Amino acid sequence: MVIRPAFNDTIHAAIRLRICGLLRHLDEIDFAVLRDTLGTSDATLSKNLRVLVDAGYISMTKAASPTRSDARRLTWVRQTPAGRHAFDGHIEELRRIAVGFSDVSADPERRTPDFSA
Repeated sequence: MVIRPAFNDTIHAAIRLRICGLLRHLDEIDFAVLRDTLGTSDATLSKNLRVLVDAGYISMTKAASPTRSDARRLTWVRQTPAGRHAFDGHIEELRRIAVGFSDVSADPERRTPDFSA
């Protein structure tokens, strides 16, 4: 699949960018582990996860905890294929912006300056 650079306002918000970056390299992560890794509150994380769920970029499921005997359930967060694609496109656009070229490629000889801005 070709990744097309595309700035994404939904992903670009700082905490959502960090969420997507972490999820990009994982199958799934427990809500509490994600919260602690990001150093944020439950409420802040929940709000930002809801934005990503509504955009179709992540999914969340609840499952019984295998280490607890009570009814407490764990919330698992997973990036959807659409979320991975949107994140990858956003990162490519940030690279394009940072480098200042219209074609960011692994081959420096193929990069062409973008002087249209």
